[in-house]
Amino acid sequence: MPKRLELLRELIPALTQVAVFVNPANPARAEFLVREAESAGRTMGLQIQVFHTGSVREINAAFTTFASQRPDALLVTPDPFFTASRAQIATLAARHGVPTPFSARDYVETGGLMSYGPNINDAFHQAGVYTGRVLKGAKIADLPVVQSAKFELVINLKTAKALGLTVPSTLLVSADEVIE
Repeated sequence: MPKRLELLRELIPALTQVAVFVNPANPARAEFLVREAESAGRTMGLQIQVFHTGSVREINAAFTTFASQRPDALLVTPDPFFTASRAQIATLAARHGVPTPFSARDYVETGGLMSYGPNINDAFHQAGVYTGRVLKGAKIADLPVVQSAKFELVINLKTAKALGLTVPSTLLVSADEVIE
Protein backbone atom coordinates (compact mmCIF):
# COMPACT_ATOMS: atom_id res chain seq x y z
CA MET A 1 0.00 0.00 0.00
CA PRO A 2 2.78 2.52 0.75
CA LYS A 3 4.23 1.98 -2.73
CA ARG A 4 0.86 2.69 -4.37
CA LEU A 5 0.61 5.91 -2.36
CA GLU A 6 4.14 6.87 -3.47
CA LEU A 7 3.23 6.26 -7.11
CA LEU A 8 0.04 8.26 -6.63
CA ARG A 9 2.04 11.15 -5.15
CA GLU A 10 4.37 11.00 -8.16
CA LEU A 11 1.35 11.23 -10.45
CA ILE A 12 -0.39 13.92 -8.37
CA PRO A 13 2.26 16.02 -6.57
CA ALA A 14 -0.40 18.17 -4.81
CA LEU A 15 -2.00 15.06 -3.26
CA THR A 16 -3.27 15.74 0.29
CA GLN A 17 -6.42 13.68 0.92
CA VAL A 18 -6.92 10.02 0.01
CA ALA A 19 -10.06 7.95 0.51
CA VAL A 20 -9.44 4.27 1.24
CA PHE A 21 -11.86 1.40 0.65
CA VAL A 22 -11.65 -1.56 3.03
CA ASN A 23 -14.03 -4.50 3.24
CA PRO A 24 -15.41 -4.91 6.78
CA ALA A 25 -16.36 -8.56 6.09
CA ASN A 26 -12.89 -9.54 7.34
CA PRO A 27 -12.44 -7.30 10.41
CA ALA A 28 -8.87 -8.37 11.26
CA ARG A 29 -7.65 -7.77 7.71
CA ALA A 30 -9.60 -4.51 7.43
CA GLU A 31 -8.06 -3.28 10.70
CA PHE A 32 -4.56 -4.18 9.48
CA LEU A 33 -5.11 -2.41 6.14
CA VAL A 34 -6.50 0.70 7.86
CA ARG A 35 -3.43 0.85 10.15
CA GLU A 36 -1.14 0.39 7.14
CA ALA A 37 -2.89 3.13 5.14
CA GLU A 38 -2.92 5.55 8.07
CA SER A 39 0.75 4.90 8.84
CA ALA A 40 1.80 5.41 5.21
CA GLY A 41 -0.44 8.48 5.04
CA ARG A 42 1.16 10.03 8.13
CA THR A 43 4.63 9.38 6.72
CA MET A 44 3.69 11.16 3.50
CA GLY A 45 1.68 13.95 5.16
CA LEU A 46 -1.63 12.74 3.74
CA GLN A 47 -5.10 12.77 5.25
CA ILE A 48 -6.62 9.31 5.03
CA GLN A 49 -10.40 8.87 5.04
CA VAL A 50 -11.48 5.24 5.46
CA PHE A 51 -14.68 3.89 3.91
CA HIS A 52 -15.93 0.48 5.01
CA THR A 53 -17.46 -0.73 1.76
CA GLY A 54 -18.55 -4.34 1.85
CA SER A 55 -21.51 -4.14 -0.52
CA VAL A 56 -22.47 -2.61 -3.85
CA ARG A 57 -24.73 -0.19 -1.98
CA GLU A 58 -21.86 0.94 0.28
CA ILE A 59 -19.60 1.51 -2.73
CA ASN A 60 -22.30 3.66 -4.37
CA ALA A 61 -22.81 5.57 -1.10
CA ALA A 62 -19.09 6.24 -0.77
CA PHE A 63 -18.94 7.72 -4.26
CA THR A 64 -21.98 9.85 -3.48
CA THR A 65 -20.08 11.16 -0.45
CA PHE A 66 -17.17 12.07 -2.72
CA ALA A 67 -19.37 14.75 -4.31
CA SER A 68 -19.25 16.79 -1.06
CA GLN A 69 -16.04 15.48 0.55
CA ARG A 70 -13.87 15.51 -2.54
CA PRO A 71 -10.77 13.34 -1.98
CA ASP A 72 -7.77 13.84 -4.26
CA ALA A 73 -7.68 10.10 -4.90
CA LEU A 74 -9.09 6.72 -3.87
CA LEU A 75 -7.03 3.75 -2.76
CA VAL A 76 -8.79 0.38 -3.02
CA THR A 77 -7.28 -2.27 -0.76
CA PRO A 78 -6.75 -5.80 -2.07
CA ASP A 79 -9.87 -7.87 -1.46
CA PRO A 80 -11.83 -10.50 -3.43
CA PHE A 81 -15.04 -8.44 -3.07
CA PHE A 82 -13.36 -5.42 -4.66
CA THR A 83 -11.93 -7.59 -7.42
CA ALA A 84 -15.44 -8.85 -8.18
CA SER A 85 -16.67 -5.22 -8.13
CA ARG A 86 -13.79 -3.83 -10.19
CA ALA A 87 -15.93 -2.70 -13.14
CA GLN A 88 -18.30 -0.81 -10.82
CA ILE A 89 -15.40 0.82 -8.94
CA ALA A 90 -13.46 1.75 -12.08
CA THR A 91 -16.59 3.18 -13.73
CA LEU A 92 -17.59 5.23 -10.68
CA ALA A 93 -14.02 6.46 -10.15
CA ALA A 94 -13.92 7.67 -13.76
CA ARG A 95 -17.41 9.20 -13.56
CA HIS A 96 -16.52 11.10 -10.38
CA GLY A 97 -13.03 12.02 -11.62
CA VAL A 98 -11.24 10.28 -8.76
CA PRO A 99 -7.76 8.91 -9.61
CA THR A 100 -7.48 5.39 -8.24
CA PRO A 101 -4.45 3.11 -7.98
CA PHE A 102 -5.28 -0.57 -7.59
CA SER A 103 -3.37 -3.66 -6.50
CA ALA A 104 -3.95 -5.75 -9.63
CA ARG A 105 -3.82 -5.24 -13.37
CA ASP A 106 -7.40 -6.55 -13.82
CA TYR A 107 -8.71 -3.19 -12.60
CA VAL A 108 -6.64 -1.27 -15.15
CA GLU A 109 -7.75 -3.55 -17.96
CA THR A 110 -11.33 -2.72 -16.88
CA GLY A 111 -10.67 1.02 -17.14
CA GLY A 112 -8.93 1.82 -13.86
CA LEU A 113 -6.09 4.34 -13.78
CA MET A 114 -3.12 2.28 -12.64
CA SER A 115 -2.09 -0.73 -10.60
CA TYR A 116 0.94 -1.81 -8.68
CA GLY A 117 1.07 -5.28 -7.23
CA PRO A 118 2.37 -8.81 -7.53
CA ASN A 119 2.60 -10.29 -10.99
CA ILE A 120 -0.15 -12.91 -10.90
CA ASN A 121 1.50 -15.10 -13.54
CA ASP A 122 4.66 -15.23 -11.43
CA ALA A 123 2.58 -16.18 -8.37
CA PHE A 124 0.88 -19.00 -10.31
CA HIS A 125 4.30 -20.20 -11.49
CA GLN A 126 5.57 -20.28 -7.90
CA ALA A 127 2.45 -22.21 -6.82
CA GLY A 128 3.18 -24.72 -9.57
CA VAL A 129 6.79 -25.10 -8.42
CA TYR A 130 5.61 -25.76 -4.86
CA THR A 131 3.01 -28.25 -6.06
CA GLY A 132 5.69 -30.06 -8.06
CA ARG A 133 7.95 -30.27 -5.01
CA VAL A 134 5.13 -31.68 -2.87
CA LEU A 135 4.21 -34.23 -5.54
CA LYS A 136 7.86 -35.31 -5.66
CA GLY A 137 7.76 -36.00 -1.91
CA ALA A 138 8.95 -32.77 -0.27
CA LYS A 139 7.49 -32.12 3.15
CA ILE A 140 5.43 -28.95 3.25
CA ALA A 141 7.04 -27.94 6.56
CA ASP A 142 10.46 -28.05 4.87
CA LEU A 143 9.51 -25.69 2.04
CA PRO A 144 10.49 -22.06 2.53
CA VAL A 145 7.88 -19.33 2.70
CA VAL A 146 8.12 -17.31 -0.49
CA GLN A 147 6.63 -13.89 -1.05
CA SER A 148 6.01 -12.35 -4.43
CA ALA A 149 9.28 -11.13 -5.84
CA LYS A 150 7.99 -9.78 -9.12
CA PHE A 151 5.76 -6.71 -8.98
CA GLU A 152 4.30 -4.85 -11.92
CA LEU A 153 3.14 -1.33 -12.62
CA VAL A 154 0.38 -0.98 -15.22
CA ILE A 155 -0.93 2.43 -16.35
CA ASN A 156 -4.02 3.21 -18.42
CA LEU A 157 -3.22 6.38 -20.40
CA LYS A 158 -6.76 6.65 -21.74
CA THR A 159 -8.11 6.84 -18.18
CA ALA A 160 -5.36 9.28 -17.15
CA LYS A 161 -6.31 11.55 -20.04
CA ALA A 162 -10.02 11.33 -19.16
CA LEU A 163 -9.13 12.39 -15.60
CA GLY A 164 -7.07 15.30 -16.92
CA LEU A 165 -3.81 13.82 -15.64
CA THR A 166 -0.46 13.93 -17.37
CA VAL A 167 1.54 10.85 -16.48
CA PRO A 168 5.16 11.82 -15.76
CA SER A 169 7.73 10.22 -18.03
CA THR A 170 9.40 8.69 -14.96
CA LEU A 171 6.26 6.64 -14.32
CA LEU A 172 5.84 5.71 -17.97
CA VAL A 173 9.44 4.50 -18.17
CA SER A 174 9.10 2.40 -15.02
CA ALA A 175 5.74 0.90 -16.08
CA ASP A 176 5.70 -2.75 -17.07
CA GLU A 177 2.73 -2.05 -19.34
CA VAL A 178 1.03 1.07 -20.61
CA ILE A 179 -2.50 0.70 -21.95
CA GLU A 180 -3.32 3.33 -24.57
